[in-house]
Amino acid sequence: MDVRGRGVQSCGENIVDMVDMEDETFAISSSSAADTAFDSVIGCIEDIIMEEDFQVLQRTFMEKHYQEFDSTEENKLSYTPIFNEYVELLEKYVEHQLMKRIPGFIMSTFIDHLMKHKDEVSGDIVDILLSFIDFVAFKEMVLQYKVEKEGRSLDLSQGLVVTPLTPAASSHSGSNQLK
Repeated sequence: MDVRGRGVQSCGENIVDMVDMEDETFAISSSSAADTAFDSVIGCIEDIIMEEDFQVLQRTFMEKHYQEFDSTEENKLSYTPIFNEYVELLEKYVEHQLMKRIPGFIMSTFIDHLMKHKDEVSGDIVDILLSFIDFVAFKEMVLQYKVEKEGRSLDLSQGLVVTPLTPAASSHSGSNQLK
């Protein structure tokens, strides 16, 4: 079996075609080069947003600004510079990490591809990336952080009640004991 690498990097992994030279094909990718490159970038973004450095950066930003936001429909003027700071800080961080990991990476080209394929991408990744370009998505993310930070998230454990299927089962158990 001959294994040939295509030289495409997926955050440290080589994507390969495996071909049996004797008439059988074991695995050949049917993805286009553009799909492969897009998937590679998505994999890298997943890695980046899961790393501690990104988590700390985002959490520190949220901690600094969450109290400014309210869940009213009207937006305060103070939200704009906060949003701009967020975009500058976190989008630039992700873009810099991608440029380090993927030679020739261009964020604007990737965003164009993302908008075409956003239904194919994990919700968390899309949410993070949309928070860089969509103020409403950003505000929702901050408000969700605020709800969790203030302990106002929905707690379903208080509403759970366990009831036996046969209510009389506990009263009969004592009378059926052997004497």
